[in-house]
Amino acid sequence: MKKLSTILLLMLLFVACYGADEPVPTPTEAAIIEPPPTETAVTEPTAVPTEIEIDNTLVEEESESVETETDITEEEPDLAETETATITFQLEAWADNWFAAYLGEELIVEDSVSITTERSFNAETAVFEASYPLTLNFILKDFKENDTGLEYIGSQRQQMGDGGFIFQLTDMSLGDVVAVSNTDWTCTVIHEAPLDKSCESESNPVAGTTPCTFTDLGEPDGWKNANYDDSSWTATTVYSASDVSPKDGYNQISWDDSAELIWGPDLETDNTILCRVTVMAP
Repeated sequence: MKKLSTILLLMLLFVACYGADEPVPTPTEAAIIEPPPTETAVTEPTAVPTEIEIDNTLVEEESESVETETDITEEEPDLAETETATITFQLEAWADNWFAAYLGEELIVEDSVSITTERSFNAETAVFEASYPLTLNFILKDFKENDTGLEYIGSQRQQMGDGGFIFQLTDMSLGDVVAVSNTDWTCTVIHEAPLDKSCESESNPVAGTTPCTFTDLGEPDGWKNANYDDSSWTATTVYSASDVSPKDGYNQISWDDSAELIWGPDLETDNTILCRVTVMAP
């Protein structure tokens, strides 16, 4: 009976402390303490890009790629610009007896000693500006008194003359020789005399009569044009220094080893020759 009274007393004390309407916490619930949420515990959901956003991103990447390729292209050298750039050239030539050099139709230099001068051996140097490719044209002449093709007519020295020509071209921006006279040139003989070499021994040689006949074709129309058809022309003939015996100005020029003495097929009877050469960018 005493034990029962003690239990009732304890129950009344619980009611007094917690109130009649509140549930009495069980030992398990009272032991659970939830920690406050921390900032690091919160994880934001990852945004999933939409199709529009993906398309815009691809467009931006392609644009950046194009800009990068454009930058690379701009850094690469433009061959067309290189070929059309104006460059300073130096032309050096020696002739027996006379020459004129042209850039297309434009005269670059003409031998300063007239072709009517019997013994004219001299070198010429000229500086000019041009762009690659260059179309160079040359008129080469050996001295002759008339269409017999002879010189010193009526004297004991009456003879057929002999020609010869050498040339080199230097690109001054490089300091290199970029063209020389050689067998790469195409040439044609437009004045040949005498057609019979026995004319040389005639006491009274007369041009156009046997044996002092000649050929004079004149300059063909448009032969200085870059697109002129010179397929019927022939390569130049190369001669040695002993064949031509160059003198008076020849040694004033330091010739490139590749530069050669040239003329037509016959040093003695080929009196006027036209030659062409195209110089490409090195």
